Amino acid sequence: MTYQLQASSLPVLIGSLPMTDHQEATNLVLRYTPEIPLWVQLPSYRDEGMMAQFLPGMPGYRREGDKDYVDTEAQDFQQELLAFYEEYMGVTEGGQTPEETRFKLEPERAEGFYTLLRTLQSGNLPLSGVKGQITGPITFATGVKDQSKRALFYDEHLRDAAIKLLALKAGWQVEQLAQFQVPVIIFFDEPALAGFGSSEFISISKQDVLASFSEIAEQVHSRNGLAGIHVCANADWSLVLDSEADILSFDAYSYFDKLLLYADELRRFLDAGKILAWGMVPTMEPEDIDKESVESLEEQFWKKFEALRKQTGLQGGQLLRQSLITPSCGTGSMIYERAEKVLQLTRGLSDRIREHL
Repeated sequence: MTYQLQASSLPVLIGSLPMTDHQEATNLVLRYTPEIPLWVQLPSYRDEGMMAQFLPGMPGYRREGDKDYVDTEAQDFQQELLAFYEEYMGVTEGGQTPEETRFKLEPERAEGFYTLLRTLQSGNLPLSGVKGQITGPITFATGVKDQSKRALFYDEHLRDAAIKLLALKAGWQVEQLAQFQVPVIIFFDEPALAGFGSSEFISISKQDVLASFSEIAEQVHSRNGLAGIHVCANADWSLVLDSEADILSFDAYSYFDKLLLYADELRRFLDAGKILAWGMVPTMEPEDIDKESVESLEEQFWKKFEALRKQTGLQGGQLLRQSLITPSCGTGSMIYERAEKVLQLTRGLSDRIREHL
């Protein structure tokens, strides 16, 4: 069954928190965003880093000391690669469930996911949706290297395996979270998109990016989930607006003017019923977090909202209904007091904006 997300400027978080206890972190999420909670990533644990969390199952994956990499020169690499594709085909064409395969998240690397499942199963919360996340394919495949320190993205076979691994791990999350009978959102966290077009990524085309997104979005959509793409810096926003993503999550606090340059694409995106997740609460600079209040952020929001409304020609009520309010990025690297303030500001700002619905 497909469930329609009523975004309605509700608050949603970006996964990471500066904590060490998954249950306490989950309780904090539910305190501030009970309508659309997410599972937490706690980067104080090495295994919950952006790459490490989703690497298990990748053919050739090795860990030596503090180094995670893919070893294509290992004697059994070709056998590992063959086993990977057999398992992939078993899920996508043979009716095997991801739960029985390498495509489920490992509890020791995603304890936050299992903590959220247990907590939601034991409570009766007024859910409007539930959110999961993966590291996006561009960030993952350019961040993970082989034994020669070459990014996986530049080997077509490794890139293909990496994308398929992420796609089915995203699909598995949708299947697990669907038990709560509300819309399931999966964000692809893509900080590397900020580097698109730079000399570092000069050989990566827009079509490469869109194809990578499409393959993962297909697995999310086929299970009736929603796909969002989160970028916490400036980017070529057409990469998201022209993709199959249902939600664009952006740093509205620092980069709103850059997004506004894509007025035609934004209009098409929103006319299709898609959603903007406004990262209105700063996370990048401690002094910004310290100085802002719900009142100051609300004032900034309405100025930006009006500019977007004029630029796209859309009705204000429609825009509010197709918006979510978020922090600009995760809070995993900051001190706890600032992280909680970010959550407080996100909740408070959402409540103020929703008074206008």
